Amino acid sequence: MDWIWITLGVVLTVAGIAGCILPFIPGPPLSYIALVVLLIVDKNTFTSQFLIAWFLVTIAVTLLDYYVPVWGTRKFGGSSKGVWGATIGLVAGIFIFPPFGIIAGPFLGAFVGELIEGKDTQAALRSGFGSFIGFIAGTVMKLSVSVIMAFYFIRAVI
Repeated sequence: MDWIWITLGVVLTVAGIAGCILPFIPGPPLSYIALVVLLIVDKNTFTSQFLIAWFLVTIAVTLLDYYVPVWGTRKFGGSSKGVWGATIGLVAGIFIFPPFGIIAGPFLGAFVGELIEGKDTQAALRSGFGSFIGFIAGTVMKLSVSVIMAFYFIRAVI
């Protein structure tokens, strides 16, 4: 029976890491749930302090993931249309040109959004670059957290 829970945990861990790159899958929360699933197998796998700390990290990273791309776009001079363009570009990029669309979509979306806003090409490119930097920063942040949780999961199983 334990192998079913461990298998579920492995699936959640893999999905959590994939979710760091695919924006429609909540990566760090799935990785965290994988750690919690191990408690079904052995109640002494992790301390309550460990689980609370990782729960708080998971919440923080999930919230920051929504803020960092907006911050990157705004930091590089983007407007609200640039932010919306980056968001739409990210979603469209997943389906139109995977996997490269995940990277190019936010950049192109912010660029087009800024052009619609009436900004010149130079300002639109700067905003697109900011969106790209924000997306990469958010992805690296989520991926780091999920990989660390995967390490703890694997260490607990082995």
